[in-house]
This record gives sequence, structure tokens and C-alpha cells, in this order.
Amino acid sequence: MSETKNFSLDYEDNLDIAWCPGCGNFGILNLLKKTLEEIENLNPENFVLVSGIGQAAKIPHYFKTNFFNGLHGRALPAATAIKATRPDLTVIAESGEGDMYGEGGNHFIHTIRRNINITNIVHDNMIYGLTKGQASPTTQTGMTTPVQVNGVILKPFNPIAVAIATGATFVARGSVTDPKTTTEIIKEAIKHPGYALVDIYQPCVTFNKINTFKWFKDHTYKLDEKYDYTNKEEAIKLALKEDEFPLGIIYKNTERKPFDEQLSIYKNTKEPLYKRQRNLKRIEEFINSKK
Repeated sequence: MSETKNFSLDYEDNLDIAWCPGCGNFGILNLLKKTLEEIENLNPENFVLVSGIGQAAKIPHYFKTNFFNGLHGRALPAATAIKATRPDLTVIAESGEGDMYGEGGNHFIHTIRRNINITNIVHDNMIYGLTKGQASPTTQTGMTTPVQVNGVILKPFNPIAVAIATGATFVARGSVTDPKTTTEIIKEAIKHPGYALVDIYQPCVTFNKINTFKWFKDHTYKLDEKYDYTNKEEAIKLALKEDEFPLGIIYKNTERKPFDEQLSIYKNTKEPLYKRQRNLKRIEEFINSKK
């Protein structure tokens, strides 16, 4: 297969994309394609998109590249396995906040602990879109939905604060209302040696009439260039803000080694396992020794 920088499908103009007109997912789809095409030495052949279930998880269907579309909440373990067995690939795990923080919440925490060298992009529209508008982990308190008819009583899950507190080495927030900043964040996340969380605000125009394009624009601000994202204490303070939300790299730490670099099988060579010569005689001897 010839290498190309084009991540768009050959039949792009005839695609039937399963999102509502005006959905924030379109913005993420477009900026992600543009971002990937601008990264040096990255092409559809050496890149993998992994997703779970949901509206956001449909994004890999609209890319010309390798992808794995898994079970609800299970994108991260699949992405971990792919990167651990093929360290030569660039891997992005992406889905919505319900898939990643709800059904996949346990995997989210332990992927952070492992510090696997992948980028985790989360489309955060503060609602479950595919299953018709019930509250998601990040839905704001008091919002009424077809399920929470008297208003959401739970405090929203804070992925930025949880990620920093559990040891994530790269934590950032973007928004479709600021594609330039979000593009730069994704580029830095992909270059980062370890697990990188990029939580992206995007509106659901059908089921969330509160957190609209205007709401996200009015309630976010770009971090100052002088902000020190290596200061964990300051990063936690930013993560806990509940009135206006910062966009940019909130925390970064390059001192921890990625999970895949610590595996003994890659101590002497980075060659993927499937390319290595197998000694069938030694394998047979090992199996027979256990009888």
C-alpha cells in the first residue's frame, strides 16, 4: 500500500454520516483529520483509531485508516493491547464521555496508572446522545432529561481532576468552539511519551439545549502562554474550577516512563512481536515441561 497523508475516504462526498445536522462531532471529525495530516511521518498505514460505542465512537467509520470499534466502555483496553504489541503504531482511543467515563470508568483509571503511550480523545457533550438524552457522567446538576425528569441530583464527574490525581502525565481540554487551540493540543498529545487525555467540549444539538455552542464559548477561556503546566498544584486548582473552564494543556509530566517502554520484551529491541523469529523447539520443550 502506498503511503499517503490523506485520511479521508475515497467516497467521502457520498458518506451518510449518522449525526444530527449541527452536531459538534462534525467539528471534531474535521479538525482531527486536519491535525493528523499535519503531523510529520504519520499516515493511515501507521495509525490506529480505537473506539467504543456511541455517537462519538462512530468517528473511525469516517476515516481512511486502521481502526478497531469495540464494546461499550472498552476502547482503552483494546488500545492498550494494540500499542503494547505494536509499539511502532500511533494509537488514538476516542469515544464520548459516557463511554469513557461511565461504562469505561474503571478502564480510564487503570489506563492512566499504566501510562500507556496512547492519546485518549473524549467528546464531552454532557449527555448520552445515542441512547436519547439521559444524563451522562458529566451532565450538570439540576438538568432535566427524559430519564432524570426531576433534575440530575449527582455532582458531575470531573475527568481533568481525576486524571491529574491518579497520575496522568498529560491532561488537556479542548473545544470545538476553539479549533486552533484544540488542534495544537492534539498534536502535543500525540507527541507526548505516555498516556495523554484530551477532553473536548462539543454540543449535542438535539438532546442538550443548555450546553450549546454559545454556552461552551461563554464558559471557556484559553490558558495564558505563561501558564506553567508542570505545576501539579496549580493544575489541580484549574481542574476544580466550576464557573469557567480553561482550554489548553492543564498538566504535563515527562518524568514517568510509558508502560510499553518498560515491558521486558522491548528491552533489547523495539521490533513488534509478530515480526520476530519463533523458536518452535523451545516452545515445545516449555510446553512439555509443564505436563
